[in-house]
Amino acid sequence: MSIWEYANPKRFMQTSSWALPWVTGLAAMVLVTGLTWGFFFTPDDYRQGSTVKIIYIHVPAAMMAINCWAMMLVASLIWLIRRHHVSVLAAKAAAPIGMTMTLIALFTGAIWGQPMWGTWWAWDPRLTSFLILFLFYLGYIALWEAVEDPDTAAELTSVLCLVGSVFAILSRYAVLFWNQGLHQGASLSLDREEHVADVFAYPLWLTIAGFVLFFVALVLFRTRTEIRARRLRALEARERMV
Repeated sequence: MSIWEYANPKRFMQTSSWALPWVTGLAAMVLVTGLTWGFFFTPDDYRQGSTVKIIYIHVPAAMMAINCWAMMLVASLIWLIRRHHVSVLAAKAAAPIGMTMTLIALFTGAIWGQPMWGTWWAWDPRLTSFLILFLFYLGYIALWEAVEDPDTAAELTSVLCLVGSVFAILSRYAVLFWNQGLHQGASLSLDREEHVADVFAYPLWLTIAGFVLFFVALVLFRTRTEIRARRLRALEARERMV
């Protein structure tokens, strides 16, 4: 069985119809468990106090903001190379989710940064690249709405996705490129000096898994909605021709 069979809208709708409830249920269970563990059953940090617990929202949201764009990049490349409509509709469906995750990361980062840095915002390399990534999400969504022809919109947004990938990479690795930034290193790292203590890391891994499952559930749901909307527009166009 080839993976490209799922590029067929009918096959995708059939598969996602039974997968969606399972993924949604698992996402809810893992996410609630991780957040409950992190917020209520971990100690305060010796320097940051209870403020550190915002890590259970900030870090997963920031990771998903970047990885969502990576998923859109892969889907856009599939469209440009193989012209599978489900892939580009999946990218379109993922964009508002990624934009929301980016906004959550920026907002929670400001809340976390104020007591740690003494300011809500700094033109730190990672923060700045994240803000630009958010603007690319806005531009991607606006471009879909501005172009009437769906195939032309798919072409233009796919190219925009390729360009925006530069800032997705910068958002992930900015602290490695520019050491003068205020933002700390990766919370989960092979370097034990940067890696958070295990008491915080275990629930954080669980929360990240919950965010990933939640993202998959939302993408499946929204892609199904985009496929139905595309079919509806095709039927309306056929009726107008008749």
